[in-house]
Amino acid sequence: MLSPELEDYLKTVYQLERESGERVATSEVAEALEVEPPTVVKMLEKLEDRGLVDREKYSGARVTDDGEPVALEIVRHHRLLEAYLAEELDFSWSDVHEEADRLEHHISEELERRVAAALDDPERDPHGAPIPNERLEPPEEVEGTPLDGLDEGDAAVVESVEDEDSDVLDYLERHGVGPDVEVEVVEVAPFGMVTVAVEGARVSLPDEVARSIRVSETG
Repeated sequence: MLSPELEDYLKTVYQLERESGERVATSEVAEALEVEPPTVVKMLEKLEDRGLVDREKYSGARVTDDGEPVALEIVRHHRLLEAYLAEELDFSWSDVHEEADRLEHHISEELERRVAAALDDPERDPHGAPIPNERLEPPEEVEGTPLDGLDEGDAAVVESVEDEDSDVLDYLERHGVGPDVEVEVVEVAPFGMVTVAVEGARVSLPDEVARSIRVSETG
């Protein structure tokens, strides 16, 4: 059994490694969890002692074969809980991440099974991220292009939103920008702003927000 804190570190290493395809630097984990690098080193040492991560000096850490199913189970718990909170308890998608962060460490296997059954085994969470299946197989990552990579006049469908900032998610929700929504790029400003049309209304997005929205072009 891992403590909730160790589970957070293992999940973070796994997700960062999946995003980059490379070993994860201590500084990356520190930034993601908003802690100091020495704290990260101490926690990664504990995970390494349990055989869940492998570390190389100057190269960073990666999740081991033994650590992967453990990390995937934590991710599955988190994303299932997000889906349940949004669909069954009417939580806003801007609030579910923090709630799921608190609950993911305490969900039993029976509760996980019942939540999945109640939702008819969903494949994606409210933000469009893939949910690992019950066999804990690595899910296929969301494909698509970052919204800030499109040109004016391009049309696309939102696949996922990777930003976890509740203020950003609340803004996107209020303007109807989310998974499966059609958008059209109206303007790409030279000073870091992308404006899209959503059901006839214009929504302006800073580059860093547009970069966190992955889309599939429709033509």
